Amino acid sequence: MTPSARLAAAIEVLSEIEIRRRPAADALKEWGIAHRFAGSSDRAAIAGLVYDTLRRRASSAYVMGEASPRALVLGMLKLERGLERNAIEQLFDGSRFAPQPLSERESAALAGASLAGAPPHVAGDYPEWLDPHFARAFGEARGEEGAALASRAPLDLRVNTLKGEREKAAAALAELHPEPTRWSPWGLRIRVAADAKSPGIHAEPAFLKGLIEIQDEGSQLTVLLTGARPDEQVLDICAGGGGKTLALAAMMENRGQIYATDTDKRRLAPIHARLERAGVRNVQVRTPKVSGDVVGDLVGRMDLVLIDAPCTGTGAWRRNPDAKWRIRPGALAQRSKEQAAILEDATRLVKPGGRIAYVTCSVLDEENGAQIRGFLARYPEFSAAAGAEVIKALGERAFMFGKAARLAAEGVLLTPRTTDTDGFFVSLLRRKA
Repeated sequence: MTPSARLAAAIEVLSEIEIRRRPAADALKEWGIAHRFAGSSDRAAIAGLVYDTLRRRASSAYVMGEASPRALVLGMLKLERGLERNAIEQLFDGSRFAPQPLSERESAALAGASLAGAPPHVAGDYPEWLDPHFARAFGEARGEEGAALASRAPLDLRVNTLKGEREKAAAALAELHPEPTRWSPWGLRIRVAADAKSPGIHAEPAFLKGLIEIQDEGSQLTVLLTGARPDEQVLDICAGGGGKTLALAAMMENRGQIYATDTDKRRLAPIHARLERAGVRNVQVRTPKVSGDVVGDLVGRMDLVLIDAPCTGTGAWRRNPDAKWRIRPGALAQRSKEQAAILEDATRLVKPGGRIAYVTCSVLDEENGAQIRGFLARYPEFSAAAGAEVIKALGERAFMFGKAARLAAEGVLLTPRTTDTDGFFVSLLRRKA
């Protein structure tokens, strides 16, 4: 397919998303099935165009003066891809399979495209209803923080130190040009062009042998910041597919005991194969049952309870830009209620002197600092480690990391703008001995 034909296809997919209110992934999959002539490179390029447009939906509509799929793609090409008007006109030339030529109004909008004076939610490309919440979290910097969350994420890998060192993994992936991550001692970063296919990491020998896992550097750091140690008793209470469980096992050198569970056994399904591939021997998976408490025998025994809490996912928008336009106001209240309930349940499991690591992939204070303040008011037998204390787990990296991350009395906030990771919040809550 020509670049122009790919643009026409992206506009078609975006129209499908808008008309039928469908997730972007579903619309792209259906388009691919209906257009089997399109090769994998074409599908990857079209997906890149669609997701980049969703990243820039608010700002593109602002500069173009309308929010039609065509207008949004035009705005994206200018704002995200950095194309000049003449280059865009060559793509929209009305030839076979290409979009229709630019109108005078479209051409003028592109020529004068500027976000100067745009409201923060437009400059930051997030839903307007979230602006008070972003203001609470970031103040005057909310537009810049939102824009960073709208950027394209790199591909991050975690090296499994049970199988080898970072240098070994980097050598095995040399053709992908991996770079060591800035903060995580376990991480490798691969940069992928906007219109390129994602590397087939799952087919790499290093992956098949358990040497690497796909995991954002920020997610790796949340595990490091728990301070988990070999020989401890640890419960990952929202384990899901096991990404943080695997990192904990490596951090603990396969010593001690990790219990992994989740309220939804379907989310746990991938963990068994992942544990085997990674060579993990100190994890016991507790599959939830219709009746009965699968962690009842752990009450008062845990050195560490990790809560990877259900949240709005605002910190992961770089990887799922579709999600920010699908979130609804009621979701924040619902997630906050769920978080409070999980924190309450965790209190019974922590032994005296033990700790709870509360983690979200959200940047909203309601799910982070405010949630912790509410918890401490209800449970005075716990105290929160200040952010400056939490980051000491990073060792020699802590000083510079402390200048990048947002440190507060309740914990640490990572954002793409300041730490170049996904958005994560980490709080360490210790029970009095």
